[in-house]
Amino acid sequence: MLNRLTSLFAFAALLVLNPALAQKKVNYQLSFPNAVHHEAQISVTFTGITSDTLAVLMSRSSPGRYALHEFSKNVYGVRATDAQGKQLSIKKSNLHQWNVTGHKGSVTVTYTLFGNHADGTYAGIDETHAHLNMPATLMYAKGFEEVPAQVTFNMPQGSNWKVATQLKPESGTTYSAPNFQYLMDSPTELSNFDLEEWTVNENGKTKTIQVTLHHNASKELFREYAAQAKKIVAEQRAIFEELPDFDFGRYTFIGCYMPQAVGDGMEHRNSTIVTSSRPLAANMEGVLGTVSHEFFHSWNVERIRPQGLEPFNFQEANMTEGLWLAEGFTSYYGPLAMQRSGITSLQNYARGLAGGLNYVLLSPGRQYHSLVEMSMQAPYVDAARSVDAVNRHNTFISYYTYGSVVGLALDLTLRRDYKTTLDKYMQALWRKYGKPEKPYSMADLEETLGEVSGNKAWAASFFKNSVHGSELPDFAPLLAQAGLVLRKANPGKPSLGTAYFEYAKDSTGATLLNGAVIGSPIYKAGLEGGDVLLTLDGKKLTDTKTFDAILAAHKPGETIPVTFERYGETRNASIVLEENPNLEVVLFEDAGQKVTSKVKKFREEWLGAKVK
Repeated sequence: MLNRLTSLFAFAALLVLNPALAQKKVNYQLSFPNAVHHEAQISVTFTGITSDTLAVLMSRSSPGRYALHEFSKNVYGVRATDAQGKQLSIKKSNLHQWNVTGHKGSVTVTYTLFGNHADGTYAGIDETHAHLNMPATLMYAKGFEEVPAQVTFNMPQGSNWKVATQLKPESGTTYSAPNFQYLMDSPTELSNFDLEEWTVNENGKTKTIQVTLHHNASKELFREYAAQAKKIVAEQRAIFEELPDFDFGRYTFIGCYMPQAVGDGMEHRNSTIVTSSRPLAANMEGVLGTVSHEFFHSWNVERIRPQGLEPFNFQEANMTEGLWLAEGFTSYYGPLAMQRSGITSLQNYARGLAGGLNYVLLSPGRQYHSLVEMSMQAPYVDAARSVDAVNRHNTFISYYTYGSVVGLALDLTLRRDYKTTLDKYMQALWRKYGKPEKPYSMADLEETLGEVSGNKAWAASFFKNSVHGSELPDFAPLLAQAGLVLRKANPGKPSLGTAYFEYAKDSTGATLLNGAVIGSPIYKAGLEGGDVLLTLDGKKLTDTKTFDAILAAHKPGETIPVTFERYGETRNASIVLEENPNLEVVLFEDAGQKVTSKVKKFREEWLGAKVK
C-alpha cells in the first residue's frame, strides 16, 4: 500500500531532488517454464547500489493481513550475479534476508518460487494461471524502497494469458510501480480471464472499473456477475457520494473462481483479489458478497486508514486499534450494499443480521476484551498459524462480526435519536481523513461522531462504553423501527449450548470437537473438547438424529446423565439443560405484526436503494 504521507507526485519530486535515487533502478522478470509443477523463475536487477552489501529480502507479512506468513519458505535456488554475469557472494543472514557483496553497483538475483495456494495472501501457479500476491512473490532490497520498479511478465508460449493488475501499464507485458509499497500492494492474475469494464465520469475525471475473472463458467454467467458487481459499485459510490481517485484512473476486480483456488477476498488500493473454489453457478450471491466487502475497502482502510497501519511493515506483524471500523464497518456495509442493490432479499438480509447477533451477543468473549482489544489481536487470528490449542472460542470475538454488530447499533441509534445515519458518519470520515489521506486515531473517530450526531457527550460515552468497553444496546427496539423482530429462535427447546460432535463410524459415541463454551450446560458439567460422549440420558449417541431425539424428550431445567470417555477412562456426569439461546430476526410480515407507514419509511430509508 502507498505510504499515505507521500503522494505519487511527491515521488517524482523526490527523484529530481535526489540524483542518487534517480540513478537507482529495479527491474523484475517473471517466467513460468515449470508452471505445471507450481514454479516460477524470477530475476530482479538492482542498479545504482551505493553500499558495499546489498540486503535482499522476502516479506514476512502482506497488506490486508496482520500476522506473519514467512514467505521465504517458498523460495529456493537463490543466486546473484553482477552486470557482467559474474557469480557474486551471497549469504543468508536470517530466514528472510540474503546479503550480496562484491557487486560494483549492480546485482541480479535469480530464484525459484513455489506457489500452490491461490488466495489473497499467497501465490498459486499452474498451467492455467499465475495468481500472484507480490509479498509472496517478489524479493526486494533495502535502500530501494522509494525507487520505481518495472515488472515484466513473460507468458508461457501458447498460453493466451493476459495481465490483470493495478500496476501501471508501460508496454506489452511490462508494468511499473512508483515505489516498493505500491509494488507490494499490487496483486496480479495472469490467465486467459474474461473481462468487462465501464467508466464513471465525476469531478471532471473518468474512472474505469474492470471486472476480470479466471473461471470455467459460461460467458453469460460471467456477464451476469459483472452486471451485479456494477450495481454494488453504484450503491457504494452513493454512500460516499463519489469514487476514490484511483491512482492510474482504474480499479480492477481480480477474480479467480477455479477448483484449485482457496476462498478469500483481499483489498488493495486500486484493486481487490476475490477467490473461490466453488463454481460461479453454485455460489453467485456468496462471491458477490465478497466483491461488496472488498470494494468498500477502497474507501474504508485503503484511504480512511488507521494510524497503526502507516506505513505497513513487511517484516513484522502489523497491529492497530482500528480494525473494528476498518474491517467491522466494512462487514456491515458489504451486506447492506447487497440489500440496497436488490441482490439479497430482505429475508436473507435479516438472517444475516441474526447470524452476527448470535455470535456476538451469545459469546463469552466480551467479558475478556473490548472492541479495540479484539482489533489488536489480529496478528494472532488473521490467517495466523499455531500448533498449540487456544481458548479463543471463549475469549475472542472476530472484529469483523463484532464491528459489524456495533455498526448496526450505531446506524440504527443515529437514525432514531439524532436524525442522521452511519452513511453520514462515513462521509464525514471520508472528507476529513480519506480524501486527504490523513491516518486517523481513535480520538479522531470519536470527535467526528460528536460532530455528525451533534452530541459530543453522547459520542464520548459511546466510545467509552462500546468501543473501549464491551457494552451493547438492546437490539430489539432498534430493529423494530424497520419492522424486524428479534426473538428466540427455539423458545422452550432444551440445549447443551454450542457444541459440535463427530460421530464415530462404529456408533460407539460422539467426540466433542470444540472446547466447551463458558457458561454452557456442557461447560458446567465439566465436559471439554476431545471428550467422547458414549451415552446421553442412557442412550448411545450414534448420529445427529439420535441426539436431537434425546433432547426433544426433555425440557429446559431438567437434568440428564451423560457417560463419556476422557484419556481412556470412562466417567459420569450430569447435565442441566438450558433453553436454546439462539436468536432469529424475522420480518413483521412473517411474525404477524402490522407494517405501518412509519415502519415502511424507516425501512426504505435504511435498506432501500440509494442510486437515483
